[in-house]
Amino acid sequence: MADLGEATGLQPGSIYAAFVSKAGLSRQVAPASTSAPQTKEPTPMHVGFIGAGAISQAIATRLVASDVEKITLSNSRGPASLAGVVRRLGGSTEAGTAQQAAEADLTILSVPWSRVPAALAQVPDWTGRILIDTNNPIEAPTFVPVDLGSQTSSEAVAELAPGARVVKGLNHLAPPIIAADPHDAGGRRVAFYSGDDQGAKRTFAALLHRLGFEGIDLGPLATGGALHQFPGGPLPSRNLVQY
Repeated sequence: MADLGEATGLQPGSIYAAFVSKAGLSRQVAPASTSAPQTKEPTPMHVGFIGAGAISQAIATRLVASDVEKITLSNSRGPASLAGVVRRLGGSTEAGTAQQAAEADLTILSVPWSRVPAALAQVPDWTGRILIDTNNPIEAPTFVPVDLGSQTSSEAVAELAPGARVVKGLNHLAPPIIAADPHDAGGRRVAFYSGDDQGAKRTFAALLHRLGFEGIDLGPLATGGALHQFPGGPLPSRNLVQY
């Protein structure tokens, strides 16, 4: 198995220890990150979702566990279809429309790849909004990668949401891993992210830190996004913990 530094171009830093098996995924100690802000009191936050499937519900589980102040789920079938999910998640979770989800401090996009254009089109103006792209350019049941040419999937998403401040994140771990407590044996589970807007990345990093993850900024969408995009990147399914 290739060394993480060689595979990604990142400085190896304090990378050490062997891979061990956990939940069918690789686990490795990762280098320290300086991207996560250190704040005593979290800033009140509203997180919206376009798409309410397994990944969205996994992230929402962590949001509820972290007492995030407002969580708005939406899907293509309307708020009434989410009543059971909202009851199960509890906390500050509510059902709404895609437009209501887009009014949040940041909006998480998680839908099957073929539905991304229609999902984003539900919001007529993305200008200035922070959009977290959890998608990968592949879809069941064929799992055939979509040919995007030289683009990363998040660059394609950015083109479909003109003006949005796009950050790619939480796309490289399976839903059960995302939903689990990210504090692992005294460490924090690593969550990679990438984007071109520094302010949007700081906001996302603050959320990751609040949820208990160790956020690691991989750089712009074109280069960093390629590292944690599935398929193709070397980092998907790597379940890393920073001690």
